[in-house]
Amino acid sequence: MSTSSHSLIDPQSANELLLYRLSKVTASAGSLVVRLCEGGHGITRREWAVLMWLQRHPHLPPSELAQRLALDRARTSRAISSLLDKKLITREPLPGDKRQARLCLTDQGHALYEALFPPVRRINQALLRGMDAEALEALDRALDQLQRNADWLVADHEHLPRTYRMRGGARRGRRSGPV
Repeated sequence: MSTSSHSLIDPQSANELLLYRLSKVTASAGSLVVRLCEGGHGITRREWAVLMWLQRHPHLPPSELAQRLALDRARTSRAISSLLDKKLITREPLPGDKRQARLCLTDQGHALYEALFPPVRRINQALLRGMDAEALEALDRALDQLQRNADWLVADHEHLPRTYRMRGGARRGRRSGPV
């Protein structure tokens, strides 16, 4: 099913919505990453994301890691706790402030990263198969622009009520109507 660029700007059905189309790509190819992580290595995709960031940026504090992963602190904390239990990362308290810490991969964490990155990289490369250099450049620019637009939208819509998924939806005591 082909969708014209006009339908991206003015979608007439759910399957023409950009976020829906992006989520379908992510769900399809992402399921392969989940199978590699969970089935092959006993970690979640969220834990894999933590390992990827710490491989590239060692000594990150948990709060900065959460920000870079675009996750709330609770989810990041659960992933960190699990990785600590699995001895894939270490938590080093900062001198002078034991409440603050930096996270690093262990040797076992580095080894897992080295084992997982090549097949995940191949999945990403396979997604781009058939695209020439010009199309890849355009996609890269488009993704950068989409991220800038998404960041702006989030900042511009701070007034929207927050959801509490663990409690089944909207904040208690507040009614949220359709958007």
